[in-house]
Amino acid sequence: MNQLPAKERMKIPRVHMPELDAATRARNFEEVNLGLSAEAATGESTRCIACLKPGCQIDCPVGVKIKEVVALIHTGEFLAAAAKLREDNALPAITGRVCPQEKQCEGGCVLGKKGDAVAIGNLERFIADYERESGQLGLPAIAPATGKSVAIVGSGPAGLSAAGDLIQKGHRVRVFEALHELGGVLVYGIPEFRLPKTIVKQEVENLRRMGVEFETNVVVGKSVTIDELMRVEGYDAVFVATGAGLPQFLDIPGEHLNGVYSSNEFLTRTNLMRAYRFPEFDEPVYDCRDRDVIVVGGGNTAMDAVRTARRLGAKSATLVYRRSEAEMPARAEEVKHARQEGVEFRMLTNPVEFVGDEKGWLTGARCVRMELGAPDADGRRRPVAVAGSEFVLPANVAIIGVGTTANPLIQSTTPDLATNKRNYIVADPESMRTSKRGVFAGGDIVTGGATVILAMGAGRKAAKGIDAYLRTGEWNAPETGSAKV
Repeated sequence: MNQLPAKERMKIPRVHMPELDAATRARNFEEVNLGLSAEAATGESTRCIACLKPGCQIDCPVGVKIKEVVALIHTGEFLAAAAKLREDNALPAITGRVCPQEKQCEGGCVLGKKGDAVAIGNLERFIADYERESGQLGLPAIAPATGKSVAIVGSGPAGLSAAGDLIQKGHRVRVFEALHELGGVLVYGIPEFRLPKTIVKQEVENLRRMGVEFETNVVVGKSVTIDELMRVEGYDAVFVATGAGLPQFLDIPGEHLNGVYSSNEFLTRTNLMRAYRFPEFDEPVYDCRDRDVIVVGGGNTAMDAVRTARRLGAKSATLVYRRSEAEMPARAEEVKHARQEGVEFRMLTNPVEFVGDEKGWLTGARCVRMELGAPDADGRRRPVAVAGSEFVLPANVAIIGVGTTANPLIQSTTPDLATNKRNYIVADPESMRTSKRGVFAGGDIVTGGATVILAMGAGRKAAKGIDAYLRTGEWNAPETGSAKV
């Protein structure tokens, strides 16, 4: 692949992706990362030492043949690299932007053990963008029609990934989406400055060109049930990929005050309803301009919310997190970008009450300082309140970004579908089979909130399980233990 000896390649510094200036981007919703040039991408590909047992591929949740893709980039065969990428990844332009590569593919890169890993995510994005801009889409081959049909509930990353694999196997695939736009969390949850919606639309259009059918404004569990999809409409299998969209709150006094949002609502109103394009679109959020905004949480969703508030003109945009920065689950890149954009961080701080005025509007958050105690069940040190440390943090807007739980709609209308004590659907971790014959489930509705790429990995497993079921008719339901049915 490469004429330079491995030792020489390991000395080559990692290519830095250019970014929009922080002062400029903090006032708009343009994409922060600007992508690599062909020359930069080729140079970065030179750093790959072509391991015999590539840890990058092993650690990729969708199993992309990364070594082969990088080799094709190095020889300038960009469209061939894109075609190779699409064999395993239905959404490369998306994962190249929002996937936590540092914890997955790049985390398995040998170069990362002593220095900087190969910038696999940046190369993935380059290839997907190059293919799109060239207008020469390398669609994978489609097998002969099997006569079998699959309904996919939800057009988020798990659903789209499964659709891409199943259509390649020759099955008819129809994706049902509850909202009026396709993409699930990719369109309502992730801000424009991280993932432009035109990118999502193009990836969906690529699947449509492969033969995937889409239907919006269908609330499965309300408009139609799982049983009706199978018994009335004749689908041979159903894949439930609805995500975990029910927001969690802090359960503290004052959460009813005007100005308190869940991160789900705030980001959906901003992204899907286009509050970021005010006054072209009527702003469907409480005006953040010249107001103090706090966001509670330490994950990527909380980071998206606080960076969005900053762009909407907040006088101050502050992230409040009850642990230290070292425990934050958000990507290091997002933390860095937020700091550059003027976001303030209040670590080891926890709200205990929201306070307001006589008209019911939020004026502040009563907080306590925390210190880290013994490890909890997740292995992270448990935050403990410091006695006598209360103070009030001024706030006109508070956004709660501490996680989500399972939306109960499908479970409540499918009585023979087993769920666990948290109401997530029970599914076999490899085949994604549920307790109900012909029904599969995967992504956040099974695991709880996770990353885009992990949901896509679940979608690929489900597609494999569905294909095997449709071809053999064999069904082994998962062990449900004490699950509810």
